[in-house]
Amino acid sequence: MSIGRRRAGMTAALLRRLASSLLSLALLVTLVFFMIYATPGGPAYSILGVHASPAAVAALNRQMGLDHPIWRQYLTWWAHLLRGDLGYSFTQHAPVADLIGSYLHNTVLLDLVAATGAIVLTVLLGLLQGARARGSVGRLIGAWQIVGYSLPTFFVGTALILVFAADLAWLPPGGIGGTGHASGLAGIGNLWRHLALPAVTLALPLTAGLSRYFGHQVRDEYRQDYVRAAAARGLGPARIAFGHVLRNAVRPLVTLIGMMIPSLFVGGVLTESVFNYPGLGWLLWRSALEQDYPTLTAIVLLIGVLTVLGNLAADLLNTLLDVRVRYD
Repeated sequence: MSIGRRRAGMTAALLRRLASSLLSLALLVTLVFFMIYATPGGPAYSILGVHASPAAVAALNRQMGLDHPIWRQYLTWWAHLLRGDLGYSFTQHAPVADLIGSYLHNTVLLDLVAATGAIVLTVLLGLLQGARARGSVGRLIGAWQIVGYSLPTFFVGTALILVFAADLAWLPPGGIGGTGHASGLAGIGNLWRHLALPAVTLALPLTAGLSRYFGHQVRDEYRQDYVRAAAARGLGPARIAFGHVLRNAVRPLVTLIGMMIPSLFVGGVLTESVFNYPGLGWLLWRSALEQDYPTLTAIVLLIGVLTVLGNLAADLLNTLLDVRVRYD
């Protein structure tokens, strides 16, 4: 097949995935819009409370344009989203976009640390489990995966606080450090000390779930003829694992990593609440308690958008990694 036809097939596959993702985003925004209007009494009562006076509800409806026909409100909803207007928080007296922006960087930092640790451990444990599937090491890793995936997040976080913060006093029990609390390397070290426990809590179930799936993929690869042929040529275990098995087993893992984004945010709600970590999960929890529906809706919408984008990134990366995907 010519290079031109290969490029055309790859471009068509990428465009199909991009169109599918745009459609998913449009459906997501539409669903969130109608969920708002499904609340008892409408959005105004959700914001002001069920005991609000009719006059206050009518005034808020006029202020937010909720007295217009629903099709016009729908178009206005899209117009606001496209220019970054996510509404106004009446409980915290600030634009929702500003609130999310002030907490987003903390969540991104925590998620990056947790995801990086989870991916590295997943690859190492999966390779070890696949290579030693019938031995005691493989069975021990399998048992740990079941336990690690089953333990509730709040239990793991609380246990880590009791051991490493209360008993040993090695790490802080919550909050966040940073360069604002100290200068130079001391500030960076303080930040990492505050990140350690919530990152481990968030990474534990991800590592357990991903490594169990990846271990099965690795085990299947070790049964292939090319592995026996590589061993017959005198290649060492490390070269076979990282040079051959990993390259072929990692493609399905890419898709799971893309789907890991909602798990990070959902797990982050409890993790950030347990450790009083000022991120989006903590803001979501606080908004739910205070019935701050504009902020709550915006965060849910953001999580949905990131989920779609994560799946799109995984699809695109798989398309680049696997030539067979380019012609599906």
